[in-house]
Amino acid sequence: MILLPFPGMDALAREIAAPSGAAVRPIGLHRFPDGEGVVTLPEGIAGGDLAIVATLRDPDRLALPLRFAAATARELGATRVGLIAPYLGYMRQDRRFALGQAVSAPLFARFLGESFDWLVTVDPHLHRIARLEDVFPMLALRVATAPLIARWIAAEVPDAVLLGPDSESQQWVADVARQAGRPYEVLRKQRRGDRAVDITVPKSADLRRYRPVILDDIASSGRTMAHAVERVMSAGGSAPVCILIHAVFAGGACDDIRAAGAARIVTTDTIPHPSNAISVARSLASAITTIPPVSMTSELNT
Repeated sequence: MILLPFPGMDALAREIAAPSGAAVRPIGLHRFPDGEGVVTLPEGIAGGDLAIVATLRDPDRLALPLRFAAATARELGATRVGLIAPYLGYMRQDRRFALGQAVSAPLFARFLGESFDWLVTVDPHLHRIARLEDVFPMLALRVATAPLIARWIAAEVPDAVLLGPDSESQQWVADVARQAGRPYEVLRKQRRGDRAVDITVPKSADLRRYRPVILDDIASSGRTMAHAVERVMSAGGSAPVCILIHAVFAGGACDDIRAAGAARIVTTDTIPHPSNAISVARSLASAITTIPPVSMTSELNT
């Protein structure tokens, strides 16, 4: 397999390739002053089994270049083109919340399915979508971060009490806590807008006895995590460690969480960011080895 990383994804692509010795050949992406772009693929991909590596932190900006790259790879003779998207955008809008809204999750899934033969991603932000294959028309694999995060907690915060910021996080936080062998609690959240949330902390002796570790899958505006930090400390807990899977961090979200009193902010490297401390590379590499051969993948997708 040949890995073709988009700009900024070279380091992760090299880590993914290391166990198998796969080739890594970066994709060139040039932006013209008017906002249009041109994609340039490397030489020597004819007859190759390719995987484009691109995190979809900014999917609107990357959607067309992804489509152009996949189409050009096929024109140049690639036998198969997959997508390794450590962070997968557009999964939260899985139903019509207001009259006239686009249900973007299945639309984006079909958009990617028109270009790629398979997809591997890391813990997508799903709510009412039970499985990736329910919306993606091609083979779609999910890499779980719970074991990675549990190992990091066991090594770095052995006296942790794990905290989920809302009821939606309970199943995931409970899984991490089980694997780390630590207690957990779930906070109660009431959202009043994109940047307005109320957090309630349950009374718990564990909160004062152990080091609080707040877990969430993403921090976009950062308000949920920042409020959770403030409420945990006001309830008598020590400055918490904040662990996020995806470092989305729109605007000054990371600074806001830090200013709220977080002792440390830790993320996986699905989105390049200074807070990256937990690598998903080996898990992605392992997932890729389970993808069927070219002929079988073609049969699955038809």
